[in-house]
Amino acid sequence: MNETSGKVTEMFGSNVFSDAVMRVRLPKNAYKSFKRTLDGLEPLDPAVADVMANAMKDWAIEKGATHFCHWFQPMTGLTAEKHDSFISPTPDGRTIMEFSGKELIKGEPDASSFPSGGLRATFEARGYTAWDCTSPVFVKEDGKNITLYIPCAFCSYTGVALDKKTPLLRSMDALSTQALRVLHALGNTASRRVTSTLGAEQEYFLVDSSFYRKRLDLMLTGRTLFGAPSPRGQELEDHYFGSLHERVATFMHELNLELWKLGVSAKTQHNEVAPAQYEIAPVFATVNVATDHNQLTMETLRKVALRNNFCCLLHEKPFAGVNGSGKHNNWSMVTDDGMNLLEPGSTPHENMIFLVMLCAVVRAVDKYAILLRASVANAGNEHRLGANEAPPAIVSVFLGEQLTDIFDQLANGGAKSSTCGGDLKLGVSALPSLPKDSTDRNRTSPFAFTGNKFEFRMVGSSQSTSGPCFVLNTIVADVLEEIADELEKTSDVKGTAQKITRRIAKEHRRIVYNGDNYTREWVAEAEKRGLPNIRSTVDSLKTLFDKENVEVLKKHKVLSKTELHARAEILFENYSKLLHIESLTMLNMARRQILPAASQYAGALAASVQSVMAAGATSVGQSKMLVKVCELINQMNGNVEDLEKMVNKTEEIGNSIKQAESYRDQVIPAMAALRQSADELEKIVDAQLWPLPAYAEMFFVK
Repeated sequence: MNETSGKVTEMFGSNVFSDAVMRVRLPKNAYKSFKRTLDGLEPLDPAVADVMANAMKDWAIEKGATHFCHWFQPMTGLTAEKHDSFISPTPDGRTIMEFSGKELIKGEPDASSFPSGGLRATFEARGYTAWDCTSPVFVKEDGKNITLYIPCAFCSYTGVALDKKTPLLRSMDALSTQALRVLHALGNTASRRVTSTLGAEQEYFLVDSSFYRKRLDLMLTGRTLFGAPSPRGQELEDHYFGSLHERVATFMHELNLELWKLGVSAKTQHNEVAPAQYEIAPVFATVNVATDHNQLTMETLRKVALRNNFCCLLHEKPFAGVNGSGKHNNWSMVTDDGMNLLEPGSTPHENMIFLVMLCAVVRAVDKYAILLRASVANAGNEHRLGANEAPPAIVSVFLGEQLTDIFDQLANGGAKSSTCGGDLKLGVSALPSLPKDSTDRNRTSPFAFTGNKFEFRMVGSSQSTSGPCFVLNTIVADVLEEIADELEKTSDVKGTAQKITRRIAKEHRRIVYNGDNYTREWVAEAEKRGLPNIRSTVDSLKTLFDKENVEVLKKHKVLSKTELHARAEILFENYSKLLHIESLTMLNMARRQILPAASQYAGALAASVQSVMAAGATSVGQSKMLVKVCELINQMNGNVEDLEKMVNKTEEIGNSIKQAESYRDQVIPAMAALRQSADELEKIVDAQLWPLPAYAEMFFVK
């Protein structure tokens, strides 16, 4: 019997300073005061912070911790941590273990070396971390090192946000404020807070560590820059939800145990579409906690993979020719008293709160589609979006049959009925009839309603969920503010609400599309509807400077104009830096690995031709192969020279946007040309001489 059977409930959250732990370890008055802080009713009392810190320290030390760290999310998209020990010297030369409320609430890491988009000069080092008390403190084990982790926001000495958490927390406040206004206007006066929730599905690849170590491109860029197609890929559709390989299943088991101890409610796991691709999905949490959990999930995926002699690839497109990886953000809104505002109920046409919230989201997505698209723009995602493996770059909303019918009824004067799902009978007496959902799902839609939430499918697998979520929170808050303004001014709330939903349904019907988003017909239809189709990351990032995008984030105090422009600058720089690394890696591999191997093979062919001819036989086959290999070597040499020229030319450009454009328009085509000639050589050169593990090996060797 598995040792962990029956112990999961004891294990789950065992390394989290959770509400249950606080109730036991904190004095009642301190616990009640802290809960009021969590509910937004009062600021954190410094005296309570001291009590909290001492309780956290004692709990962490019991678990073997010697250090604490403020854990934050700078604009790298990753996490950062500064570790300090609990040790405090005493006058008599000994030490005691101390941790104060001041140390809990505030930290001071060096801010000069993190991306700031010009907000900070490199000689100005001071930055502050501030405890996010809404996200649980936890203990993390890294080998023999055990540390108390304190989730934090990160800002500069001037108070400017330098991280991904601060705007997310601000957007949560904005959404709650405006959603409550609407709820109160519609007669719900019991709810005191509305929180956005998130369940982030995470896709990833696993390759054997021995292959990873032999590929400089995987080690430095996270994706294969060279690689001929495998004779077998995903065309048999046999990997998707297939049986788990024993080694992979063992990895997943260890992964779950690690995550469960950290309070990450990993629930679903399975094989994904591409060979060597997998997915993990958690239960919902508030968006800031879910974002923390997703960062922990990505870190733990990498750590546990190495422990099992795998390498976990989180790049959006590690392998050409097979599906890339995304991160499906399942987003909703719930009240503090347990109401899901996107729950239709059995008669959604009669549920005015649901109809208003649904219409608000649809209007927000249509009105700010360009901003939503920009929230998922990066170099990796450029390989996915619009490639018939992920949603297109055209933002549209899938509502399904039932809600589309209601939406159309609203546009025509008011919703009067709802279609029902009924039962699904399978025609086998031994099988039960199944309750049928009122609508099917649409895996090609970028923004799909899926029961009681919206699934935003455009997010890249390596991205922080913060950006897409704070944009979504903000744009929905903006529309809810419009609705609240109207409802609060009228004496006929029901009639005004009906007018609002009717107007939104008529004005924004263009964004609703339930068909196949992969077809060319949809691209043409979307253009007729006036929906933007921004495929380029660079073009998408440029829209962050658009007036309406600046204003909506500024208006709801999520990002100032300066903060937004700084983030755009960071994103442009990051795009160029990633492509610079990729191009230099290609040049290195081409010159030092691929061309020498190809030349060695050409020499072997030439020797073979001479030997055969010396023996008096014909060498037509070898001669043809030799000519082909030499042609490709010459072509590849030319490609190497062209790429190097383009990179050097692009690096001389001082303007970040123009440099990013040059990487897109000049360097990427040169990289593609170099890859094409190298991949053709891979198909010919002796496999014993080829220096890189092949796609087939990485896909199918476990």
